[in-house]
Amino acid sequence: MTALSAPLAPNQAMDLFTRTRTRTDALAAPLTPEDTMLQSMEDASPAKWHLAHTTWFFEEFILKPRVPGYTSPDDRFAFLFNSYYTQAGPRHARDKRGLVSRPGGEAVRSYRAHVEDSLSDLLTARRDDCDDIAGLVELGCHHEMQHQELLVTDLLHGLSFNPLMPTYKDPAPLPVTSEVSLTFTRHDGGLVEIGHDGPGFAYDCEGPRHRTYLTPYEIADRPVTNRDWIAFVEDGGYDDVRHWLMEGHAVSQREGWSHPLYWWSQDNEWWTFTLRGPQPVALDAPVVHVSYYEADAFARWAGGRLPTEAEHEVAFRDTALRGNLMGDADAIGALRPLPGPGIWGDVWEWTASDFAPYPGFRPPEGALGEYNGKFMVNQRVLRGGSCATPREQMRATYRTFFYPHQRWQMLGLRLARDVS
Repeated sequence: MTALSAPLAPNQAMDLFTRTRTRTDALAAPLTPEDTMLQSMEDASPAKWHLAHTTWFFEEFILKPRVPGYTSPDDRFAFLFNSYYTQAGPRHARDKRGLVSRPGGEAVRSYRAHVEDSLSDLLTARRDDCDDIAGLVELGCHHEMQHQELLVTDLLHGLSFNPLMPTYKDPAPLPVTSEVSLTFTRHDGGLVEIGHDGPGFAYDCEGPRHRTYLTPYEIADRPVTNRDWIAFVEDGGYDDVRHWLMEGHAVSQREGWSHPLYWWSQDNEWWTFTLRGPQPVALDAPVVHVSYYEADAFARWAGGRLPTEAEHEVAFRDTALRGNLMGDADAIGALRPLPGPGIWGDVWEWTASDFAPYPGFRPPEGALGEYNGKFMVNQRVLRGGSCATPREQMRATYRTFFYPHQRWQMLGLRLARDVS
């Protein structure tokens, strides 16, 4: 199994499953049939595919191996909706997912209902392996939460190419904000422990807990804002090679980057495309949709650096869970970066750390061992969560990871500095 947690009771697993699926359905509710098939790049997937893939996960890893005689509504779904689990069998090409016009939306919803009913029957049955099943359901729910975030960010990227600038959620007025001064908190460092160890859910890549040494450092009390980023742009930061990693500058020049993704200048004002349609850039909101290369260049321009993931975890592990996250009460309305007092939410924050195994890490046996371990190369760790991250996923040890050139996710940054 790819999670580090004490198993839930079957009734707790069923409650989590119901809440997770309800939120996914709510996120999909505003979508048109055309939206559900929208795919704008290889990194993104259509909304319909996310709905079906998360359903396939429960079917493939729980129902098929645990329920004798279980029958799928369509055996071809295993090929269409597998993502990257090579041990689970062949799969449809990722960059062709948007071309899968069948099954349609009704068939996918019927598939989801079939799996939900079958899983409910399994969780209410008296079985000797009920704890194992509940643990797998918990993992499946957290997997679906990750796809809830991907569903809306993939959709945002697809909609951004439409010159009509369609909205996912009705526009709302921007809040009145004021500039927040940039302050730093000092940490003494020393020999520290990081990683998950204890109750509560965590992915396998969050452990084992281990020791690492930190030199004294300072870390900013807020993320970098749009106001900060505009100063970088106006100072020629994108063109000044002194601030850039060589590979990053080459990518920036090749892609023609001169501002964050979804930005444009209109009537001497910066605008951005959001899930609520076009909006003026909120100056004091955290900057979002910037790559690792851009974040690193900004940090150098600003006289700082990106924190390591260990520095980030140690600095904020005792910080209360508050901030702008996808919440149960309004799962759709919170999908817009806003300034907030908390560390958890708003934007994922790039760190200087490679996504690599912790000392002693061993992936689980079987296909579920492919969940994280096979991706531990050429990617960077981000911490903190975003405005599209479900609140249940937030914890100080959570590691998400992306390639350094990627920008379509809710990606931002926070500065750190060395202490002499």
